[in-house]
Amino acid sequence: MRKLLGVSILMSTLIQPLSAQTPLSAYADAKGYIDVQKLTCAQLAGTFQEDADMLTAWYSGWYNGLAKKHLLEVKRAKEAEHEVIQYCKANPDKKIIEAIAVVFKDMRAKLGIKMKP
Repeated sequence: MRKLLGVSILMSTLIQPLSAQTPLSAYADAKGYIDVQKLTCAQLAGTFQEDADMLTAWYSGWYNGLAKKHLLEVKRAKEAEHEVIQYCKANPDKKIIEAIAVVFKDMRAKLGIKMKP
Protein backbone atom coordinates (compact mmCIF):
# COMPACT_ATOMS: atom_id res chain seq x y z
CA MET A 1 0.00 0.00 0.00
CA ARG A 2 2.80 2.39 0.87
CA LYS A 3 4.62 1.63 -2.37
CA LEU A 4 1.39 2.30 -4.25
CA LEU A 5 1.10 5.62 -2.46
CA GLY A 6 4.71 6.49 -3.25
CA VAL A 7 4.30 5.69 -6.94
CA SER A 8 0.97 7.52 -7.00
CA ILE A 9 2.60 10.63 -5.54
CA LEU A 10 5.40 10.26 -8.06
CA MET A 11 3.10 10.21 -11.03
CA SER A 12 0.80 12.91 -9.72
CA THR A 13 3.73 15.30 -9.48
CA LEU A 14 4.49 14.65 -13.14
CA ILE A 15 1.13 16.05 -14.14
CA GLN A 16 1.33 19.70 -15.07
CA PRO A 17 -1.78 21.83 -15.45
CA LEU A 18 -2.48 21.93 -19.15
CA SER A 19 -5.25 23.63 -21.02
CA ALA A 20 -5.76 20.66 -23.33
CA GLN A 21 -5.45 17.49 -21.30
CA THR A 22 -5.92 14.16 -23.03
CA PRO A 23 -7.91 11.38 -21.38
CA LEU A 24 -5.90 8.21 -20.90
CA SER A 25 -8.57 6.37 -22.87
CA ALA A 26 -7.35 8.20 -26.00
CA TYR A 27 -4.36 5.84 -25.99
CA ALA A 28 -6.52 2.69 -25.94
CA ASP A 29 -6.87 0.34 -28.88
CA ALA A 30 -10.20 -0.63 -30.45
CA LYS A 31 -10.82 -3.16 -27.66
CA GLY A 32 -10.12 -0.58 -24.94
CA TYR A 33 -6.66 -1.79 -23.97
CA ILE A 34 -3.69 0.52 -23.38
CA ASP A 35 -0.18 -0.80 -23.98
CA VAL A 36 1.44 0.65 -20.87
CA GLN A 37 4.86 -0.31 -22.18
CA LYS A 38 4.49 2.27 -24.94
CA LEU A 39 3.28 5.29 -22.93
CA THR A 40 5.70 8.21 -22.80
CA CYS A 41 6.49 10.66 -20.04
CA ALA A 42 4.86 13.38 -22.17
CA GLN A 43 1.64 11.39 -22.53
CA LEU A 44 1.47 10.87 -18.79
CA ALA A 45 2.06 14.55 -18.15
CA GLY A 46 -0.70 15.44 -20.59
CA THR A 47 -3.46 13.34 -19.08
CA PHE A 48 -5.98 14.04 -16.33
CA GLN A 49 -4.97 13.61 -12.68
CA GLU A 50 -7.43 10.77 -12.03
CA ASP A 51 -6.14 8.91 -15.09
CA ALA A 52 -2.55 9.35 -13.95
CA ASP A 53 -3.47 8.11 -10.47
CA MET A 54 -5.10 5.00 -11.92
CA LEU A 55 -2.10 4.37 -14.15
CA THR A 56 0.35 4.72 -11.29
CA ALA A 57 -1.60 2.17 -9.29
CA TRP A 58 -1.27 -0.19 -12.23
CA TYR A 59 2.49 0.36 -12.56
CA SER A 60 2.94 -0.15 -8.83
CA GLY A 61 1.08 -3.44 -8.91
CA TRP A 62 3.02 -4.54 -11.97
CA TYR A 63 6.43 -3.83 -10.46
CA ASN A 64 5.49 -5.28 -7.08
CA GLY A 65 4.19 -8.41 -8.77
CA LEU A 66 7.34 -8.84 -10.83
CA ALA A 67 9.49 -8.45 -7.74
CA LYS A 68 7.18 -10.54 -5.53
CA LYS A 69 7.36 -7.70 -3.01
CA HIS A 70 4.79 -6.24 -0.68
CA LEU A 71 6.86 -3.79 1.35
CA LEU A 72 7.82 -0.18 0.86
CA GLU A 73 10.70 1.83 2.24
CA VAL A 74 9.29 5.35 2.31
CA LYS A 75 12.60 7.23 2.03
CA ARG A 76 13.71 5.16 -0.96
CA ALA A 77 10.30 5.51 -2.63
CA LYS A 78 10.44 9.29 -2.30
CA GLU A 79 13.94 9.31 -3.80
CA ALA A 80 12.78 7.15 -6.71
CA GLU A 81 9.78 9.40 -7.18
CA HIS A 82 11.99 12.47 -7.44
CA GLU A 83 14.44 10.80 -9.81
CA VAL A 84 11.71 9.56 -12.17
CA ILE A 85 10.20 13.05 -12.25
CA GLN A 86 13.56 14.57 -13.12
CA TYR A 87 14.22 11.96 -15.78
CA CYS A 88 10.78 12.42 -17.34
CA LYS A 89 11.09 16.20 -17.37
CA ALA A 90 14.42 15.91 -19.18
CA ASN A 91 13.20 13.13 -21.49
CA PRO A 92 9.50 13.61 -22.35
CA ASP A 93 9.87 11.38 -25.41
CA LYS A 94 11.05 8.41 -23.32
CA LYS A 95 8.68 5.70 -22.23
CA ILE A 96 7.50 5.76 -18.61
CA ILE A 97 8.81 2.24 -18.11
CA GLU A 98 12.21 3.37 -19.39
CA ALA A 99 12.25 6.17 -16.85
CA ILE A 100 11.37 3.78 -14.05
CA ALA A 101 13.97 1.23 -15.23
CA VAL A 102 16.75 3.84 -15.41
CA VAL A 103 15.98 5.13 -11.94
CA PHE A 104 15.68 1.67 -10.37
CA LYS A 105 18.94 0.51 -12.00
CA ASP A 106 20.80 3.57 -10.73
CA MET A 107 19.36 3.18 -7.25
CA ARG A 108 20.28 -0.52 -7.09
CA ALA A 109 23.84 0.26 -8.21
CA LYS A 110 24.13 3.00 -5.60
CA LEU A 111 22.93 0.60 -2.90
CA GLY A 112 25.19 -2.22 -4.09
CA ILE A 113 22.24 -4.44 -5.02
CA LYS A 114 23.04 -6.96 -7.74
CA MET A 115 20.23 -8.39 -9.82
CA LYS A 116 20.16 -12.04 -10.86
CA PRO A 117 20.52 -12.52 -14.63
